[in-house]
Amino acid sequence: MAWMDRHNHTVLKEFILLGLTDRPELQAPLFGLFLVIYVISVVGNLGMVILTKVDSRLQTPMYFFLRHLAFIDFGYSTTVGPKMLVNFISDQNTIPYNRCATQLAFFILFIISELFVLLAMAYDRSVAICNPLLYSAVMSQSVCWVLVGVPYLYSAFVSLITTIKIFTSSFCGYNVVSHFYCDSLPLLSLLCSSTREIELFILICSVFNLVSSLLIVLVSYILIFKAILRMNSAEGRLKAFSTCGSHLTVVVVLYATLSFMYMQPKSSHSFNSDKIASVFFTLVIPMLNPMIYSLRNREVKGALHRMWKNLCKFPI
Repeated sequence: MAWMDRHNHTVLKEFILLGLTDRPELQAPLFGLFLVIYVISVVGNLGMVILTKVDSRLQTPMYFFLRHLAFIDFGYSTTVGPKMLVNFISDQNTIPYNRCATQLAFFILFIISELFVLLAMAYDRSVAICNPLLYSAVMSQSVCWVLVGVPYLYSAFVSLITTIKIFTSSFCGYNVVSHFYCDSLPLLSLLCSSTREIELFILICSVFNLVSSLLIVLVSYILIFKAILRMNSAEGRLKAFSTCGSHLTVVVVLYATLSFMYMQPKSSHSFNSDKIASVFFTLVIPMLNPMIYSLRNREVKGALHRMWKNLCKFPI
């Protein structure tokens, strides 16, 4: 009993991340693949942040939200990506205790913020399409800041509470995390103390975040589709569908993967399937978002062209 008591209160200094695969022949190809994905994600999202900040023609609510979406995508892909890449080429896939807690905190902060920024974008599009004459008055600068500021504060609160609850609990001494980053569910399986309170908190927050944000997105799109169907111009309908289709694609992929991970019963939970789902929303979606929202957008292409012309004016 004394040995068990000492074992149950082992002070961990680091965790071992199992990564995506334990097959050595796949490590190099996966490193190359995800390095390309991460570089494209960083360049695309930072480029979107800079472009929407410096170009005077992109100073609208739509691009304000796109800038924050790009910042968030850069944030959580960088929270996970570099460490994942290092683990592909490292013999010791370890992460220090404090860095694991930091990674978890930032990941939760960014992923919840993404849900509510997507909500704000859906609301912005519904106002633009359903009430174009009132758009400037409704989507004022102060309203836009509230729509992103409140989610940031709420996400920080949930992130801190979850991280503190997990890392102030007792670990059993077994430090192998069945994931390629420090996520809440794999860490909970390493705790000796009761996890019922933490699991309930995570479940309630996950359900609230997903259901409330998705409900508002769905209501916004119902209103959008009604407004589109009332349009007389076929060109106007096509343009509205094209704009909303990009946003809707991102929403469906993100919400489906998050629901699959955090809202399924514990008895049917599989960390291996979680890894596959996590790859999509931590690396693939942040890479695709700049392409979906930017490269197919004439205004963004025009801004890129103007920036390139301005850069070419400076002598090397």
